[in-house]
Amino acid sequence: MRTLPASVRRRLDPDGRYGLRVSLFAVAFLLVGIPFGLLLEQIKANGPLLRLDTSAANHLHGWVRHSAGAVRALKVLTFFGSPPWFYLLVIPATVWVWRRGHARLGVFLVVTTVGGGLLDTVVKEVVGRDRPSLVDPVATAHGKSFPSGHAMSSVVVYGALLLVFLPAVARRARPALVAGAGVLVGAIGFSRLALGVHFITDVLGGYVLGLAWLAASTAAFSIWRVERGRPAVDVSEGLEPEAAGDLL
Repeated sequence: MRTLPASVRRRLDPDGRYGLRVSLFAVAFLLVGIPFGLLLEQIKANGPLLRLDTSAANHLHGWVRHSAGAVRALKVLTFFGSPPWFYLLVIPATVWVWRRGHARLGVFLVVTTVGGGLLDTVVKEVVGRDRPSLVDPVATAHGKSFPSGHAMSSVVVYGALLLVFLPAVARRARPALVAGAGVLVGAIGFSRLALGVHFITDVLGGYVLGLAWLAASTAAFSIWRVERGRPAVDVSEGLEPEAAGDLL
């Protein structure tokens, strides 16, 4: 009996496709439903975690405001989590992958980054938390406080870029690259705390929501890939390992 091609078998196997869909989106749901829900409950109920928020904000601000050098360094660091910087990263990256024949990766970058920004804005307005109120602040920021847009966007943008370009990176260099991105994301979150424009729970909420959105977007892309007849891949290898040569 003739064996059907793998792409056809996948199309005729709805259980496998829907199982992949459910398992991938479940990861994103758990990231939001448990830790994000707990953080939001603390904020809405004025829970004990908020005392740590206030204390940390006051202590960090008291340390930073006496050092002009520290303030300048923190403002430089926080720029690497700001929208203008992300435009400078994402737009050329999207054009590059598109022109190299990988339009789907370009779509992934645009949808993931723009969608993450819109989600952050919506959640901020729904929660409506005010930013820290400090005496003699060293920095100011507009909009609501929870979650931190810099923290969330850093996870989403740097994570999306890693997933797209990881196949073009030598395997031995990948752990260092991923670790470096993690350190940068953590430092950006710290800069928001030290500049007095966010609470700890804001930054943690941004990280959690960013991871959830990145996981959901990656899941959607992975399903799209399988639906198009491509083999499923381990995301530790990047979104499209076969694109490695084209991304250089």
